[in-house]
Amino acid sequence: MSTPPLASGPQGPDALRPLLDTVLDALHTGRHARGGPLPAGGPDAVAVRVRDAVDDVLPHDGDPDALRALVRLLAEGAADPADPLCAAHLHCPPLAVATAADLAVAVLNPSLDSWDQAPAASELESLVCQALARETDAADALITTGGTESNLLALLLARETHGPGLRLVHGANAHHSLPRAAWLLGLPEPVVVPAPAGTLDPTALDDTLGALSGPLLVAATAGTTDAGLIDPLPEIAARCHAHGARLHIDAAYGGGLLFSDRHRERLTGLDAAHTVTLDLHKLGWQPLAAGALTVRDATDLAALHQRADYLNAPDDTTAGLPDLLGRSLRTSRRPDAVKIAVTFRTLGRTGLGALVDRVCDLAQQFATLVEEHPGFELHDRPTISTVLFRPTATPTGRNAGPGAPTGHHTAPTDATVAEIRRTLLAEGRAVLGRARLDGRLWLKATVLNPHTRPQDLAALLNLVEGSTPE
Repeated sequence: MSTPPLASGPQGPDALRPLLDTVLDALHTGRHARGGPLPAGGPDAVAVRVRDAVDDVLPHDGDPDALRALVRLLAEGAADPADPLCAAHLHCPPLAVATAADLAVAVLNPSLDSWDQAPAASELESLVCQALARETDAADALITTGGTESNLLALLLARETHGPGLRLVHGANAHHSLPRAAWLLGLPEPVVVPAPAGTLDPTALDDTLGALSGPLLVAATAGTTDAGLIDPLPEIAARCHAHGARLHIDAAYGGGLLFSDRHRERLTGLDAAHTVTLDLHKLGWQPLAAGALTVRDATDLAALHQRADYLNAPDDTTAGLPDLLGRSLRTSRRPDAVKIAVTFRTLGRTGLGALVDRVCDLAQQFATLVEEHPGFELHDRPTISTVLFRPTATPTGRNAGPGAPTGHHTAPTDATVAEIRRTLLAEGRAVLGRARLDGRLWLKATVLNPHTRPQDLAALLNLVEGSTPE
């Protein structure tokens, strides 16, 4: 058997071209076989199809047709964020230009743990970090795998700056990665501040900070996972300043508003944070992963410094070779900043801002459709691009109580709302999320596809209406 060709090197392009054609054809075939935003049948049916197609993932002898077969299988069994009816999560359809840039990274396979493995990529990352830092009036930024790693880094830097007695204070609306990070880092049990309207209550925060002693880290949210709400950042920043507390803002979702002239003001107060989480595989349309943490005081990053002679020997750094080991908790890591740099240069602020404006407008349009439909209730007008809604009435039938009169309509239970979502998932017709607010369960549509049309929004609402149990 001949040695398989490499992706890079002199023969790389000739080896890749036919394989790319195979991949693109398999993606096309698989998408058409799927026929909707996700495969029909639910987890068991998908598992059976995959296992029937892949009897042994590591056979004794290789299969030259494996690339075509498995990519087709992947596409047929995918939840496709580019389908307008796939709107459950903060999971964006990636831009073609960013995906193409990611291919180049995969081909060259640089690793950002030492300069001699990624000379140009390390400088591109530096430029991207500087650009992101400027967006939040910070001194520096680190590239991460997403919001969870950024939040962990924010707590780590705060702990190393203020000591192991640091206490995390966060709203009841905060992302789950924040208390988890406190647990991982061995910090005291976090203090949870009420968020009765879905956002952190500044008065309750003020009372909480006044009752606590020792070093404190307040975590606010700019774009909650459930409803896309933004905490009152200026008021929170003022309370933190008054009590000498450090401020971290998790803007993994809402940070994309920085690119929009129309919506940027919603992030007023972001510049008061010591650290800010950003995530460009949400409102940045990047392939996973593309997170960042911006840091107001660059000296905080000294906590990440590590020495490994084979990566950053002192004489090498003295001679001018950049030291990359203190730029991440990871050692081997992809230069995810390359696709971000390509996107920034290709679209510019104007192009990115137009995409942000587009999805925010689409969410407003969908909210209006819900508001004007007698069979649905809107939770609230969207803050970013997330819309929460639920049916207002369910005809009597299998969900009605015994003895209910014919034609009687009952308010849907949370179980009914959950069943609607699962029905659409099982049939492969639409992907909606779920969120619990105000003591009730809501369907969640997160609009991140800028190619969505008004008729797609209407179709989504019609599908939900048609799936309401009778």
